[in-house]
Amino acid sequence: MSQALLFLCAVSGNDGFRHSMRSTSRFLGNEYLITYVLCIAAFIFALICSARVKSTYAKYSRINSRRHLAAWQVARQILDNNGLYDVTIVHISGHLTDNFNPKTKVVSLSDSVYDSTSLAAIGVAAHECGHAIQHEKGYVPIKVRSAFVPLAQLGSSAYLFIFFIGLIMNNDLLVNIGIILFAFVVLFQLVTLPVEFNASSRAMKTLERELILERDELSPARKTLNAAAMTYVASLVVSITQLLRLLARARSRR
Repeated sequence: MSQALLFLCAVSGNDGFRHSMRSTSRFLGNEYLITYVLCIAAFIFALICSARVKSTYAKYSRINSRRHLAAWQVARQILDNNGLYDVTIVHISGHLTDNFNPKTKVVSLSDSVYDSTSLAAIGVAAHECGHAIQHEKGYVPIKVRSAFVPLAQLGSSAYLFIFFIGLIMNNDLLVNIGIILFAFVVLFQLVTLPVEFNASSRAMKTLERELILERDELSPARKTLNAAAMTYVASLVVSITQLLRLLARARSRR
């Protein structure tokens, strides 16, 4: 694009126009500015994904399964059928705050999921059971993600402070440490993607194999899980653009 603008300057033959276009070209070519534009675009993408998962869940939370099983009952059935009798199910507060804790072996289902018989809630509950099965089966990506947890936690809490201290003190080492710490956050989110998609895949196969949902009920549950998975993609995109911004800021000071 910058070359196209310069070409227009040459064709025009107007010095003022040429100077204006060259200034615009330099402006558009500023990598730090470009990273800001990318960050804004990524943030908008994340907002769209967040809105989509909420609207998709709201839509299919109004459709109850024909078997009228509550989400916690479905979760218990899936866990028991996979020999995970030691994994407990608890009710936690919040909306879509569902999770599986491998340390305590607890599947936590939120207010909007636990007692619900909706297709959306059943899909979410099955997804969390998918994580429990991953740990039981020794799924490699989830082991890698677990190994990254301490580094990701350290990176997310300390990278910005160290990075800006490095900028203030004009210390390249601290700046680079800050960037490396945030890179661990990005790597953690990258490894999270196959874990989440695999958990959803396991959930859908289980719901179909064990006849928990009928054939025409599978699509709404799948759409709910796909929408939720896109929020992880959006988080990764936002973090990547943030990492690019840190790199561009570090380069701009040299």
